[in-house]
Amino acid sequence: MKREGKSKKKFSNKLQVKSSFRTRQNEKKAVDDGKMRLNKLIANTGICSRREADKFIEAGVVTVNGVGVTEMGLRVTKTDEIKFNGQRLKSNPPRYVLLNKPKNYSGRVDSASSTTSVMKLIKPACKERIFPVDKLNKTETGLLLFTNDTDLAKKLGASKKNIKEIYQITLDKNLSQVHLENIREGIFMNGRTINLDSISYINGKDKNEIGIENSNGGIKLVKQLFEKIKYKIIKLDRVFLGGLTKKDLPRKHYRHLTQDELNILRRL
Repeated sequence: MKREGKSKKKFSNKLQVKSSFRTRQNEKKAVDDGKMRLNKLIANTGICSRREADKFIEAGVVTVNGVGVTEMGLRVTKTDEIKFNGQRLKSNPPRYVLLNKPKNYSGRVDSASSTTSVMKLIKPACKERIFPVDKLNKTETGLLLFTNDTDLAKKLGASKKNIKEIYQITLDKNLSQVHLENIREGIFMNGRTINLDSISYINGKDKNEIGIENSNGGIKLVKQLFEKIKYKIIKLDRVFLGGLTKKDLPRKHYRHLTQDELNILRRL
């Protein structure tokens, strides 16, 4: 009799789990109603970022179907008439621009007025306002993608999980063979073991010049990994980003993505 009781309890728990799962799925479907947040729709036009859109909404300069709104989380459809300072907003075509970032250029959007901002380098690329999907700091170089496609930007700039990147880095000292093997086996930090896809010395170079393939968390994670074993990255060049390469793209130059490249990014 006791065994039957346990069996019923387990069965009941399974029903509760399934019911909870269905509820979450139904909630998810309910949200997927063809609407989007007002700040996202405004940002998609290319006139500002989502954060800036929130400030404009709060300031009362945005109307929806002739009615002033100040509600941050308001959801609208593409057929709603959105006006900004009395002018109707028109959606801009999505743009995708790849820059081979040089050293000593800031990757921060809020430094756009600076003569050494990446925003200055890509300004002639299109009339629409585009933003970098992630960040390379002033000393870092290589591939940096800009777009006004907020959905793709969110996917590429979030946790970087399953998005392959290749870096060529220079350390402040030679990487020992022992530490190289340790990294290959995985380094334990932040409560888990961190594994890179691949790491090796760059052929014909000093042993402080390293090639890395990574799809487990982006540049920040790689920096933390080397700091953990007492090395400092003094140079970093991103040569591959989710299927995009630097081929035929000189430093400080940009180009628009091909349709094939865009399809690759959308499948990630």
